[in-house]
Amino acid sequence: MSRRFYVTTAIDYANGDPHQGHAYEKIGADAIARYHRLLGDQVRFCMGMDEHGQKVAQAAAANDIAPQEQVDRISARFERMWAKLCVSNDRWVRTTQPHHKRGVKALIERIHQRNPDDFYEKTYEGWYCVGCELFKREGEIVDGRCVLHPTRELQWTEERNWFFRLTKYQAFLQAHFDAHPDFLRPEARRNEMLALLESGLEDISITRARLSWAIPFPLPSASGETQGTWVWFDALPNYLTDTGYPDGDWEAWWPAQLHVVGKDIVRLHAIIWPAMLQAAGLPLPERVWGHGFVLLGGERFSKSSGMGLDLDEAIDRYGPDAFRYFLLREVPWDADGNFSWERFAERYTAELANSVGNLASRTLQLVAKFRGGETPPVDARPDTAVEQAVAEYRREMDALLLHRASEAAMGLVRHANAFVADTAPWAMAKEPGRAGELDATLNAMVRYVAVMAVLLFPFIPAKMEELWRRVAGERPMPRIDELATLDVSGWRVTPGDPLFPRPDPAKATA
Repeated sequence: MSRRFYVTTAIDYANGDPHQGHAYEKIGADAIARYHRLLGDQVRFCMGMDEHGQKVAQAAAANDIAPQEQVDRISARFERMWAKLCVSNDRWVRTTQPHHKRGVKALIERIHQRNPDDFYEKTYEGWYCVGCELFKREGEIVDGRCVLHPTRELQWTEERNWFFRLTKYQAFLQAHFDAHPDFLRPEARRNEMLALLESGLEDISITRARLSWAIPFPLPSASGETQGTWVWFDALPNYLTDTGYPDGDWEAWWPAQLHVVGKDIVRLHAIIWPAMLQAAGLPLPERVWGHGFVLLGGERFSKSSGMGLDLDEAIDRYGPDAFRYFLLREVPWDADGNFSWERFAERYTAELANSVGNLASRTLQLVAKFRGGETPPVDARPDTAVEQAVAEYRREMDALLLHRASEAAMGLVRHANAFVADTAPWAMAKEPGRAGELDATLNAMVRYVAVMAVLLFPFIPAKMEELWRRVAGERPMPRIDELATLDVSGWRVTPGDPLFPRPDPAKATA
């Protein structure tokens, strides 16, 4: 029986265009989703848009359009970009959808019914960052600016709001972290949240007065005023409402197995969201992964700072698959990493064009030339290199260390290329007495290419699917656990154009 695997990404603010930081998260989560499909899991992969809040309202006003028109335009642009990058999400949630609004209302009412004292009214004053949609603590402010949005001016805000009693759940959260050491990863993010819990939590303001572009908070204030729900108290439940909550068979998919988010919003996903769920008496997600940032010259890609490159240009330089591969190879999934055109060109040339592409082209051409395009049948024997590569790949993918998993796959590619160079099948073909040896060599080469196509498929899906068809025809791509015993005897192969043409040198640094 297949296991259900529900993976989500952060939903993005509808106040600007997607950039490399967004793309890094989405293609990383996509690689994880594709890997789990290769395991035979039944995968639900949800992404979407965060469409309420002051920041979105300001962006709409700056564009002189209504907020709904603003979010409709932005949502369409994000969807087109993820399709261009071959992201295989099967769910697309928008917080302006009627079902989501109903789900948020139902969740708040459920918390209030179970724990009526968890919500209370209080007058609050403090520095508010519109970029984060959060009140900022003293340690989060440098030179009067938010450390994450230094180009935005903080706003001193004083108003009477509804609060959520987050402090009530501090002991619960500490116990949960202790009992589930893998709940939050990587280790650096877990340590940050443990330190935060040790320093003590504060109750949080969860409504905003005079904010019309928001889901109305379902509890009326003492003054009779209806306030707008704080954007994060609206956004975090998207992972739950996408399952159908509160209607239908939503429990079939909840809890999620994995939330993939940036390290800057880990506190919201590993502290506030679990507290909300515990208050509602609902299961917590199994894991939260807080990835690092893609940097350019040491600075984070960000809409608010204006730091970024044209994403379409970056993708079009060598194609979507190459862009996906470069980000997930170059930027560690558990830390920050730099983007540069020079490194992009180096990895494309050395690893995709010269290693992956060359192995595929040479293998298919040699089988076509010496065996009429049919992989010679040989007795299937265990291949230690394949077994070790698959085992290492699975270990790193299960640990969500995508950069290391791609290295495991590339290790097999390097081994296969060395095998071809050492055995020199073109020389064997000149000696009729070595026909059996040539058969075994060509069979091993096709097997290496087939395994390579499967292992790299989560990272470069379009090109590896194309390669699989050239090698295996209409056969379905096998599960990961079938690779160690994969028998390619009798497969008809079809050579074709280079998968990764060698680049124009002018593209290396331009």
